[in-house]
Amino acid sequence: MKMGVLCCTSLQLLLAALVSLTGICMGGSDGPRGVVLPFVFDLKATCEPPCKHAGICIRNNTCFCMRGYEGETCQYANCHPKCKNGGECLRPGKCRCPSGFGGIYCHKVVCDGGCWNGGECTAVNREAKCICPSSWTGSRCQDAICPQGCRNGGSCVAPGICSCPEGWIGGACHNAVCKRPCKNGGKCVSPDNCRCRAPFYGPLCEEKKKHV
Repeated sequence: MKMGVLCCTSLQLLLAALVSLTGICMGGSDGPRGVVLPFVFDLKATCEPPCKHAGICIRNNTCFCMRGYEGETCQYANCHPKCKNGGECLRPGKCRCPSGFGGIYCHKVVCDGGCWNGGECTAVNREAKCICPSSWTGSRCQDAICPQGCRNGGSCVAPGICSCPEGWIGGACHNAVCKRPCKNGGKCVSPDNCRCRAPFYGPLCEEKKKHV
């Protein structure tokens, strides 16, 4: 195989510049990094598949890669620091981030819509999620928690606070409201509906059964 030594041709000068820029000591030398030393290459070398990203074929199937690329054919971009959280290095210093992550190196966790009510956006198994305070729940910590529950169509609007529909009151919307109070010991069991004690009856338990 015919070999040549880096010296006079334009290709050789280009290789010398590349060695200087990348700071690589070739030829098995123990010299310090960044020092340009004699660099042996084959003028007739061929690489199959060909070198990518401006890589140079220096010997048969051996590529010399430009700074920022690596691999047998210089096919892989190299990001420093490495892309985090499953990000993909598209070109030197440029990461493509998966959903839920951002920043130059995909190092920032991003929750779509943000986290409400004191929630904290964090990565859980490489997925951005809101970690909610104990009184809130939901994908964005948007839903309040009422430990007592909200009955009869009520809705929890703040931690421990129910918004009740008309006709109901109480911390859990559990007390019915009768606009006209039940009489004779009757109990309001649903809006404007009294449950009477014997012998009383009627809408307000105002009537008494007569003994036969």
